[in-house]
Amino acid sequence: MSSDNPPQSPEQSRKPRVAVVFGGRSSEHAISVVTAGAVLRAIDRTKYDVLPIGIAADGRWALTADDPERMAITGRELPSVAQLADSPDGTVVLSADPTSREIVYTEPGAVPKALGDVDVVFPVLHGPYGEDGTLQGLLELAGVPYVGSGVLASAVGQDKEYMKRVFTSFGLAVGPYEVIRPREWENDRDAARRKIADFAGDHGWPLFIKPARGGSSMGITKVDGFDGLDEAIEEARRHDPKIIVEALLRGREIECGVLEFEDGPRASVPAEIPPVSSHDFYDFEAKYIDSSPGLVPAPLTAEQTERVRELAVRAFDAASCEGLVRADFFLCEDGEFVINEINTLPGFTPISMYPRMWQESGVSYPQLVDLLVQAALRRTTGLR
Repeated sequence: MSSDNPPQSPEQSRKPRVAVVFGGRSSEHAISVVTAGAVLRAIDRTKYDVLPIGIAADGRWALTADDPERMAITGRELPSVAQLADSPDGTVVLSADPTSREIVYTEPGAVPKALGDVDVVFPVLHGPYGEDGTLQGLLELAGVPYVGSGVLASAVGQDKEYMKRVFTSFGLAVGPYEVIRPREWENDRDAARRKIADFAGDHGWPLFIKPARGGSSMGITKVDGFDGLDEAIEEARRHDPKIIVEALLRGREIECGVLEFEDGPRASVPAEIPPVSSHDFYDFEAKYIDSSPGLVPAPLTAEQTERVRELAVRAFDAASCEGLVRADFFLCEDGEFVINEINTLPGFTPISMYPRMWQESGVSYPQLVDLLVQAALRRTTGLR
């Protein structure tokens, strides 16, 4: 036997194990399940071992069926981890020992079963308890590399108030906004209403009342005056006790994807979200139920295209992002771009704009998934 090709140990020769973690405790649970189905369908099984792990709405980690077809929206029925879990009582535990990376499965009355080490986690959780830095902190403590941004960038990307503060400090234009913190509404509603009234006096109606740390357009209400304002606030507070009030920006909705390559982040061709005639704005149902196809690439001039791509990468860098970001802008009537928000773990559903923009940019869905996993495997956990 030639000494040039020594035999590999089983550990050396095995494929990297990717844990796709999805579901979660936020109101975006179902969309996360749909996203996981698309990722599981696309990931290269000849290159990676795949372990689907669902987080139920109550926070329990569960082994789930590796069955993308059951993870889709059927009609108006949304999927859940509870429907996919192998057992109603089984629990998956990630070792907190950074030298181990071991996944253990336990069921009541049974001996815990080691499922082996995980090399990288692909989180497709949206909203609080997943996209906001909490899961990322857990993975940092466990020493497990993961797809996407770290703790700080994830937290900034989830909180619309601090996201806007960061962007402003880096010279990116944001729209007018006001924040109502939990104690303001709970302790003095009249004062909170006056704060909103003053904001409306400066910027006019309508206003958008949003959860400050929500996503998938859930809990958002467009209000044209004081009638319905309290109801809009309470609807937003069902998702987050802190709310953000935003002025209407008149213009076109433009999105751009950013992807981390070995030589740094690059921007995709942009897309445009056209109005959905049956909806007043781009809410949850307009996105996921009655969706319009979106225009990819967006019908922009060459100069506008270059400008929004530059701004998307600037936003990525401003928030210290890693892996991927979808940056959402308004192209206002004066011709200027205003950044609305970034999503550090944007949707990967079959109709999601992020993979569609990269498809148009020459990166197929399977290639996109592979690039994200490879970027995560190149990074270490901890300070970097």
